[in-house]
This record gives sequence, C-alpha cells and structure tokens, in this order.
Amino acid sequence: MQLIWLRSDLRVHDNPALAAACEQGPTLAVFLLSPKQWLEHDDSPNKVDFWLRNLKELSASLKSLHIPLLLREADTWDKAPKVISALCAEHKIEAVHCNDEFGVNENRRDEAVGAALAKVDIPLHRYLDQALFKPGSVLTKGGTYFQVFSQFRKVCYERLHQSVPALVKKPHAQKPVHIAADTVPDQVKGFAVPDKALIKLWPAGEEEAHKRLDTFTDQPIEDYKVERDLPAHPGTSQISAYLTSGVVSPRQCLHAALNSNRGEFESGNVGAVTWIGELIWREFYRHIMVGYPRVSMHRPFREEYAALPWRKAPSELQAWKEGRTGIPIVDAAMRQLVSTGWMHNRLRMVTAMFLSKNLLIDWREGERFFMQHLIDGDLCSNNGGWQWSASTGTDSVPYFRIFNPVSQSQRFDEQGVFLKQWLPELEGLDRKQVHAPSGDALKQSDYPRPIVDLKEGRARALAAFKNLPRKAK
Repeated sequence: MQLIWLRSDLRVHDNPALAAACEQGPTLAVFLLSPKQWLEHDDSPNKVDFWLRNLKELSASLKSLHIPLLLREADTWDKAPKVISALCAEHKIEAVHCNDEFGVNENRRDEAVGAALAKVDIPLHRYLDQALFKPGSVLTKGGTYFQVFSQFRKVCYERLHQSVPALVKKPHAQKPVHIAADTVPDQVKGFAVPDKALIKLWPAGEEEAHKRLDTFTDQPIEDYKVERDLPAHPGTSQISAYLTSGVVSPRQCLHAALNSNRGEFESGNVGAVTWIGELIWREFYRHIMVGYPRVSMHRPFREEYAALPWRKAPSELQAWKEGRTGIPIVDAAMRQLVSTGWMHNRLRMVTAMFLSKNLLIDWREGERFFMQHLIDGDLCSNNGGWQWSASTGTDSVPYFRIFNPVSQSQRFDEQGVFLKQWLPELEGLDRKQVHAPSGDALKQSDYPRPIVDLKEGRARALAAFKNLPRKAK
C-alpha cells in the first residue's frame, strides 16, 4: 500500500506525488490537520476554510479513483513523524509520497518525517510541484542563487526554450481498497468560519479553478498588461487562492498561457507575456526562500537593513489595519482585504510601501496582517512582496523607491470608482477631490484626516535608510 501525503496540492490532475504513488500500487491519501501550527504561521481563517472546502471536493474526486482520504491531527508539525509513522503501521504502508513545500519549518518537518520512516525501512519520496524548476537548478555562473529578478528570468527563459515542464496525467481508478474515507470537518479549532458573502466569492474545487483559468486565458489575458493595474476593473485572473492551495498547479497555468499565445512566452501577445512574467516572479520568490532561508525567519533579505529604526506607532498601525489612515487608496485597499480575503496586486504594493515607508512601521507587522487575512496568503510571495516594498528585499532599485499613494490613486483609479466602492463616505466627491479630500470636501464627510503628511513621511524614511550606522551597512 502507498500513501500520498497531501499538503498544498489539493488536486488530482497534474499532481506528481499522487501520480507516482498510484503507479506503485494501491494508494491511500492523508491530510494532516495542524491548527496550532497554522496559527503560529498566521494562516487566515479564510485560507483554512478554503482548504477544508477544497478537501471536501478533493475527497469526492479521490473517491472516484477509489482512493480514501484520511484525516489525522498533528497540532504542531513536530508531531507529524509520530502521526505519519502510526498511519503507516496501521495500513502496512510501503512508501510515502509528497510534493515539496518551501520554507524552513516545512523542510524540517519533512526531514523529520523522512528520518522517522527510515527507521522502519519506509522511504519518503519527495517531488517538485510548487515551482517550475527545482530550487538550486537556476543559478548564477558562480553557482549561487540569483538576487536580481531580471537575471533570474533570463535563465528561466533559456530553460523554457529547451523544454516546458510537462503536465502529469491524472491517475486511473484503482481497485477499491475497502477503507472508509474520513469526513472533512466544516471548521477546526482556533479558526472562525468566514461569512457567507466571502465564501461565495471563492467557490472550491478543481473545476472552479480551471473555469477561472480558462476564462482568463480565453480573452482577458490579452489586455492583462494594462488592466492588471486598474483595481476597479476585473483584469486579473483571480486564481491566486487556487494556486496557493494547489488546487491548480503552476505548470497548468503556464500551459494555459502558452496555449493562448501560440506557445510563445517572450513574444506575441503582450498581456500573455506579462502574465507569464508574473508566474516567473512567483517562481523567483520560491528560489529566494530556499537559497536565503533567513527570509522565512523574520529577517531581512538585505541584512544591512536589519538595524533600521522602525517606529513603534500602534495607533497608526491600527488605523492602517482598519482602513482609516485618511489616504483613500490605502483605506479602500485595506477594506477590500478585510472584506474579501484578497487585495489587488497594485494595491498590495501601495499599502505595503505606505506602511513601511510613509509610516516607517516595520514591514513584518504588515506581512503578518496580510497573512492573517489573505485567502491566497503565500509565505514566499507575501514575504517577497513586503520586503520588495520595504526595500529590505530583492528590489534592484535602492531604498528611495517610494510610491506616492495619491499619485497612484489618480493614475490607476482616475474616476475614483474603486475608492467609492469601498469608501461610501466619499461618494459625493468629484473625481479630483476623491483622491485626497481636504477643506470643505473633508468637512462634509465622516472621512478621517490623513495620519501622516506624505512629504514628511517620505523624508523621514529616506533619512532612516541613509543614516544607518556605518557597521550596519
């Protein structure tokens, strides 16, 4: 009997570990419920609920293959070796198969499980799944991990010219194994069930994931380069939650984009090329996580900025979290996040840079808050995005890149449609006033005054970076 240990790979199509297990013989599937570990990792209730709903869909798909889905509890990952070993003994498992996850804790968990299984002569087979290329295989000429995205992308394109990562076929149905599947719960301890409106925004299952992917690559992808920056427009794929939970794979996304662009990834439709570039950005942050593991341990990628004098400003941090900073584009974005479990990518950069630069509040506060609310919260991408915005990460532009949120709002939401959607108190303002209400326009609404002067905040951030102690540099 084989065992497939499911994690962030909740699908039956293009699942390397599942396919490999089924090739070896009759297979069982297991998913570990680890609520305490999830809390420690700041996984959001939205994300955990999404996992559970997708597990229900996956259990039905596995049932059609006669593969029972079993659930076991390992409250923290240090209990995983004992739980997996006991399951293997119970069902006379010959080998365990799993798809790799990235991050220090994830790797330590898998190494500990592998060591425990080795003591009883059960191999743990690990497969590449959440990246297009194995971390450590895309390196500089000096044999080190890339630190600059454009250089990393160039090598990835060279690899894609040689061959595109293949899709793995869905396994055939096996003979029934006469083991009952476990019932997936509606909720786990420590995580509230999101409201019905939010759940409705994110239906579960592979069918929904591919419906969204097919719809996007059928036509909207052609305008992606422009539309992706306009928060009032439905110009993005809306599959990030499915990609993070492994309901759809990065290979499936790449193939769908290539099919829409006649197999091209550097030429042809600029929208498709741009979206493929975003897949490579996602790839880049996974390789960064493996090559520079300190970033998953609350440390800056650029270690010279470890001594930055971040401000302790709890009232300003709370205003940012609640969407009442007095900067409309920031507040609208934060309200979108809390209400939907998702935020437009352009606005993730705007809100992150506002917190870390204009307010000079530690980026780790924002990284944590995002993870606690995002349905697509991804350790690698969230950390990479926050550190890029805070200039402690891989951005090739020095620390003086500081977005002006009002300018960003005027440029990407010119008519104020997105602002008024999330800030109804500004409904009566015209398209010029709505981006930065002041004077009578501000008095006529319940909207708060700005908690920071943007020019002063920018100057304070530049000084903080510039005046770091010499040894810190």
